[in-house]
Amino acid sequence: MPPRRAAVSVVVFRNDTVLLVRRGREPARGLWAPVGGRIEADETAEAAALREVREETGVTARLLGLCDRREVPSAAEDGTAMTWDIAVFAAVWVDGEPVAGDDAAEAAFVAPARLSGLPLVRGGLDAVAAARRLFDGSRSRDGLRQP
Repeated sequence: MPPRRAAVSVVVFRNDTVLLVRRGREPARGLWAPVGGRIEADETAEAAALREVREETGVTARLLGLCDRREVPSAAEDGTAMTWDIAVFAAVWVDGEPVAGDDAAEAAFVAPARLSGLPLVRGGLDAVAAARRLFDGSRSRDGLRQP
């Protein structure tokens, strides 16, 4: 059985737009994706999610909750098979304009109509859809408003 690594993916909404990064390094170099990365040994998935958003984009977000879990087969740096166990979170923008940082080549809030025209990572649209359901539910239930 291939080794497994824990990671997070965070779909951040600002009103109806979605925060995406264009990956600057492998895996998925050049593809657009929700913010994400490894969970460090000493942190929770929630802490990793918020850290990754800050590191990759400079944006501050508030988590709404876990909206999906994914298993993604991949290859380790040495080429051996491995699997990412990804916790997908929905979040809302709190502050900051996206600026590419860490391993992101670009960072931007993207309108939903543009998503299908971007080269996205496998499962990217599914992650956004799962997060959208949680975001829309929170917005209607809590009267969520964003500046």
